[in-house]
Amino acid sequence: MTRKYFGTDGIRGTANSFPMTPEIALKVGQAAGSYFIDGDHRHKVVIGKDTRLSGYMVEPALVAGFVSAGMDVVLVGPMPTPAVAMLTRSLRADLGVMISASHNPFHDNGIKLFDRIGLKLSDEVEIEIEKRMQGDVDIDLAKPAALGRAKRLEDAQGRYIEFVKATFPKRFNLSGLKIVIDCSNGAAYKIAPTVLWELEADVISLGVNPNGFNINDNCGSTSPQRMCEEVVKQGADIGIALDGDADRVVVCDEKGKIVDGDQLLGLIALHQKGLGTLQGGGIVATLMSNMGLEKYLESIDLHLVRTQIGDRYVSKFMREKGYNVGGEQSGHIIMRDYVTTGDGLVAALQVLAVMVEKNKPASNVCNVFEPYPQLLKNIRYKKKDPLEDVGVKKAIKEAEEVVSGNGRILIRKSGTEPLIRVMVEGSDEKTVNKVVDHIVLAIEAAV
Repeated sequence: MTRKYFGTDGIRGTANSFPMTPEIALKVGQAAGSYFIDGDHRHKVVIGKDTRLSGYMVEPALVAGFVSAGMDVVLVGPMPTPAVAMLTRSLRADLGVMISASHNPFHDNGIKLFDRIGLKLSDEVEIEIEKRMQGDVDIDLAKPAALGRAKRLEDAQGRYIEFVKATFPKRFNLSGLKIVIDCSNGAAYKIAPTVLWELEADVISLGVNPNGFNINDNCGSTSPQRMCEEVVKQGADIGIALDGDADRVVVCDEKGKIVDGDQLLGLIALHQKGLGTLQGGGIVATLMSNMGLEKYLESIDLHLVRTQIGDRYVSKFMREKGYNVGGEQSGHIIMRDYVTTGDGLVAALQVLAVMVEKNKPASNVCNVFEPYPQLLKNIRYKKKDPLEDVGVKKAIKEAEEVVSGNGRILIRKSGTEPLIRVMVEGSDEKTVNKVVDHIVLAIEAAV
């Protein structure tokens, strides 16, 4: 079945335009609600959101859909995506929903669904929900006496704060560390600074004044420049930048140098190997992860397994094959001993724990390998698929011949935006730049 609504990370699009309309949100609630109702118990769904203005539109439509399907709704307000996954498990709910477009600008929004143990839904379940949304499967809505109810969970933030703090080693605290935290004017704008402060850090907060429009606006993990500048200006020990729903993290060291998700994965793998807690003999990442990470892991007798792009595919492989550390170069880090999905704040605490234990600066701790030169460029397109163009295919073939044996090329469509992503990696930076430009020019000529 061809997907009409769901992409690589739930449903996403421009707010108040297909598929992010109140009508579609209502259908999601009714279809997902009817799918997950199984048995005679009172069924429950947890709904969280980030700070986008359109959340006020999407949330009540979802509530109406789930209530009409016979599900009780627990509203937790602005909360990180991993917090919704955690609360779904903690509250023994049947389903969790996060209203967010993650790192996208404010005018986009999205709907992410989690099952009762806090895992993102499989492709098969999403297809079944789509069938119900399109009327291919009858939806039995609740009788009047069986309608659901909605209520707000007042201590939701406190529950998650305590959960996150518990992932930090009890024998340590953050006393003496000055930390810049950029919350991207997003879902963690209250939670992240509180966690760090309660662990005794000296906290400098950025991106903590959301107004509905400024989420991810020149701040957070996709725009970490201000964080880097503030770290140097304030003489801070480290900078931490989350994205709009706080499921990914980017770090900078005390010199203002960016540390991406691959470096964090390498650091966590090394540390857990030393503790004897790393499972699977390595870690799980995606096709985007740097070859330098792979070579580094080999040098310490660990291996890197790659999955298709998307943290839910990483998570699925980790569960099936027994790994407990995985993630993406973008900063989705999954620590399966603690969480079921990417959690930027939990990942950041693991980095801070290593700094405290070793009593060394972030520049020493975080830069664990020398990355291969890697360049990623995005090309926006409209309706026509440029990857089907003869000229584009020819350019890609020529590029593959150039890097053969010394690098790799990855070209794909974004699952959340109308973008073609071109990534080239190799041992020589000039060659990488030349190859990327060759492919990009061909794609731009075709769009």
